Amino acid sequence: MKNSVIFTLGFVLFGMFISAQTFDKHAPQGFDVENKEIPHGKIDTIQYESKTVGTQRKALIYTPPGFKKGIQYPVLYLLHGIGGDEKEWFKSGTPQIILDNLYAQGKLTPMIVVLPNGRAMKDDRATGDIMAKDKVEAFATFEKDLLNDLIPFIEKNYPVKKDRENRAIAGLSMGGGQSLNFGLGNIDTFAWVGGFSSAPNTKEPQQLLPNPAKAKELKLLWISCGDQDRLMPFSKRTSDYLTENKIPHIFYVEPGGHDFKVWKNDLYLFSQLLFKNIDQQEVSAHLQSE
Repeated sequence: MKNSVIFTLGFVLFGMFISAQTFDKHAPQGFDVENKEIPHGKIDTIQYESKTVGTQRKALIYTPPGFKKGIQYPVLYLLHGIGGDEKEWFKSGTPQIILDNLYAQGKLTPMIVVLPNGRAMKDDRATGDIMAKDKVEAFATFEKDLLNDLIPFIEKNYPVKKDRENRAIAGLSMGGGQSLNFGLGNIDTFAWVGGFSSAPNTKEPQQLLPNPAKAKELKLLWISCGDQDRLMPFSKRTSDYLTENKIPHIFYVEPGGHDFKVWKNDLYLFSQLLFKNIDQQEVSAHLQSE
């Protein structure tokens, strides 16, 4: 009971910290190091039927510490890059460790995280020529797989909230482009959208948001990129378009290139903002301040 009260108080206080602009701009040392003394979430492999692809597909799913089937949770769909699969984040980004550590500090809203394979084709392995036309096209096909197959599977088999305000999508590189394309293309499905170092698959801003005002319905629109990343123009053009159209969003330029050092930092920061009342302009100003 005592621990429960402390955790609840932690969540309330952290909400105040966000509004007071006191959360970290960069993940602190040790944020991605396993701590055996704290409660841990669980990662499992799931398999779902994809009518879009015509086969059984795999994904990973992370349930938070203290997960209870009697409680309904919001969901984050976390996408990988062009050279990865459903295990890329797990192997190189250790999201389970980052999130476990944040939960132990009372900094996260409890959520389920789904890590799918965003290459929606029958042979979805990251082998051979990963830039081949059919493999690149499969990343676009994943939109239908996600909306029509994976999300319904998760909502049927896990205790999750089924409204847009409790669904988030984010990803790195190719998955960042997917997240912006799918998230901004389906604002009736997602209210929280994040693109980390988004790749050239990101649609032109006018295609992403032909009606920019629609994006005002989002709870969070996060765009980030390393200052040494050659793919910066794709993030900047999107942010510039949003700024021109007075659309609230966070554009976070951070130290680094196109790698997991940057993406782990993005996950650390982005996850803390999810499923909370936040002021995007306030957060953005805080991240951009010296």
